[in-house]
Amino acid sequence: MAGRALIPFQLTATLLLALLATSHAGGIAIYWGQNTGEATLSATCASRKYEFVILAFVFQFGQGRAPKLDLSGHCDASSGGCAVLSSDIRSCQRRGVKVLLSIGGGAGNYGLSSPADARLVAAYLWNSYLGGSSSSRPLGDAVLDGIDFDIELGSAKFWDNLAKDLKDMGKNAGTAVLLSAAPQCPFPDQWDGGAINTGLFDFVWVQFYNNPECQFSSGRSAFLDAWKQWESVPAGKIFLGLPASKDAAGTGFVPAGQLTSQVLPLIKGSSKYGGVMLWSKFYDDRTGYSSAIKSHV
Repeated sequence: MAGRALIPFQLTATLLLALLATSHAGGIAIYWGQNTGEATLSATCASRKYEFVILAFVFQFGQGRAPKLDLSGHCDASSGGCAVLSSDIRSCQRRGVKVLLSIGGGAGNYGLSSPADARLVAAYLWNSYLGGSSSSRPLGDAVLDGIDFDIELGSAKFWDNLAKDLKDMGKNAGTAVLLSAAPQCPFPDQWDGGAINTGLFDFVWVQFYNNPECQFSSGRSAFLDAWKQWESVPAGKIFLGLPASKDAAGTGFVPAGQLTSQVLPLIKGSSKYGGVMLWSKFYDDRTGYSSAIKSHV
């Protein structure tokens, strides 16, 4: 009896190990900074829910425009009030959380006019937020881990130049500059596509929301077709971008139970799978979405 019972047990164990071998554990990336009703930056990282926190947004830059940072009511960057976040940023980094700065967004005044313009913007970001130096550093002397490209407006030109320049500046200084992008799920993305194709991006969190043709609510086939196309890009890891509540986006919200039982099993076997990106901390605080999915991501 014992000998016969061992065979199914061994088979079950073998199947479980095979499943684990083909399933890739991921992390959660969260956008922070666009609502005063969300947890502080230090508390966000102290929660240990997130692997990446993306500060949003530098919404104005390029083509001779004076760069501007907007962190909603958290602080006033124009008066130097956001420098107080330096200690929070360092606290996040001590906990192993990568902190990136997002440029662009769905509402702003930005764009690049030439490779030279891209170089100027790269120099500004390097000196003001990364490993360079400037008399004016909006977030104080903390050194961020990288730059996120959330380009949703204007021209698609010269973002590849900006990515190359940022990576080169880090390389020349002997430090890594992480690059991420937040394209829409229709493939290829009309703004970020060229930059992503440089092969320089470490993370791509694809917005599978506000795009009915490729979000999960349009059906398993449409969703998987889009995911497989994004898997093909020359980037490090691909994240599934989702709203953290129904109120966070017009369409594309996936209830936590459905995400963990129906969606993640479809994509976790991918070697490119990196995890889930959520918009945003404000909405996540109200729904507890990240807590509900973290053990499954």
